[in-house]
Amino acid sequence: MHPIKKWLTLAIVSSALFLIVVDMTVLYTALPALTRELQASASQKLWIINAYSLLVCGLLPGLGTLGDRLGHKPVFLSGLTIFGLASLCAAFSPSPAWLIAARMLLAVGAAMMMPATLSLIRLTFDNRRERSFAIGVWAAIASGGAAFGPVLGGLLLEHYWWGSVFLINVPVVVLTLLMASSILPKRAGNPDKPWDLPGSLQIMAGLLGSVYAIKELGKPQPSWLVAFGSFAIGAAFLWTFVRRQQRQAQPLIDFSLFRALPFSSAVAAAMVASAALIGMELALSQQLQLVRSLSPLEAGLLLLPLPLASVFAGPLTGYLLPRADKARVLWGSLLVSSLGMASYLLLHEASVPAQIASLVLLGLGLGAVMTAASSAVMLNVAPHQAGMAASIEEVSYELGAVLGVTILGTLMSAVYGASLVLPEGAGLLPNARDTLDAALLAAGQLPAGLGAQVAQLARAAFDQAFAAVLATASAILLLAAAAIRQLHLRALDALEAVKPLATSQPAP
Repeated sequence: MHPIKKWLTLAIVSSALFLIVVDMTVLYTALPALTRELQASASQKLWIINAYSLLVCGLLPGLGTLGDRLGHKPVFLSGLTIFGLASLCAAFSPSPAWLIAARMLLAVGAAMMMPATLSLIRLTFDNRRERSFAIGVWAAIASGGAAFGPVLGGLLLEHYWWGSVFLINVPVVVLTLLMASSILPKRAGNPDKPWDLPGSLQIMAGLLGSVYAIKELGKPQPSWLVAFGSFAIGAAFLWTFVRRQQRQAQPLIDFSLFRALPFSSAVAAAMVASAALIGMELALSQQLQLVRSLSPLEAGLLLLPLPLASVFAGPLTGYLLPRADKARVLWGSLLVSSLGMASYLLLHEASVPAQIASLVLLGLGLGAVMTAASSAVMLNVAPHQAGMAASIEEVSYELGAVLGVTILGTLMSAVYGASLVLPEGAGLLPNARDTLDAALLAAGQLPAGLGAQVAQLARAAFDQAFAAVLATASAILLLAAAAIRQLHLRALDALEAVKPLATSQPAP
């Protein structure tokens, strides 16, 4: 392939990936506005966010292998078309249910495109150093795009209605379709490769049940029967999926890949980093707007150093990886991310330069983690496994996003509800304990003095929830770094122990 076409291919798939990952987080700054406009409940708000990542995660394994079967270019173009149509539906949603359905259709398009983006890079770049750099660009878009979502949302909401965060996708989709049709390399798929739709539905049902159980447990008064029932259903589907894959000649997920420590640790690192980033942004975007009373644009601009640092770190890490100890880069990046998260927790009420420094440190760490993880996954498999490896890599991101929203979002709601102490005379205000939005809305309907007191107490309770989320995310990143470091040190020790035995064997 001509060198120019190689880099144009990277630009095209990066544009599509940017749309996909931005849609994971662009709603964070739009959430207060669309909640008011559509009158969405607390449960509907979580499903508006969760439906996208959850469905993408469930569909990725099946649609990744579909690309191996039909060819990655036609699957990519089809997914891009669906994504554009779903964006139109989401932009003009008249109700929360309509928006949730549109988000699910967006997820179908995204799940068709995501494995193709990484697979096309894997198959287009033959030179190992070029491929490592290209994967670094891909990872920078993956992490920087997710972090850039609230910034883009803030810029749009400063001048337009909340639906503009979806409508902006349409011109990008049209332009990318025109370029992709003529430039992307057309490689024949393998028609003998099976497509396991039942397996994809099994893993989706398993994830849905498990996540719903976690969400139920996070409510102030959870139903233990519903939580246990949902978890049992989810676990049954996941167990069935694993058993099915072990019997398949060509499984959706080859679990033997996870026996290789570089592969499994990379998948775990990507999942943890994604969960920490998404959970932190969910809490921070609301804290900036509802507690600190910043506009969506001001909140987005304050977050801007994070994606910019991540975009810088991705290609740089990709360039350095062929010359570095990959395991050390992986756990070191997680450690830097943990320090960045902890420093922002300590300095989020300090001067703006101090906040920016913390966000830059966090962005550098996360960008490096994503690049190191993506490279370890894609460069340790054969070319014919590119679709499967890409699916596993992207499932780790999406599952991390689901867990970040679910676990850290549930923690945020639980700590907020437990910390909120309403003053005497305010009445029950049952919805005030669900979300800060509801508390502020209820406060506006009370007498001025009492309403101001309720609003102040609700903001103080949310501050405690915000601190709990960031502290937990920082601890998760630190534990992941320590675990990966320890595992790789043990692997090196085992290798050193085997070397004397190997050298002592007589030559044949």
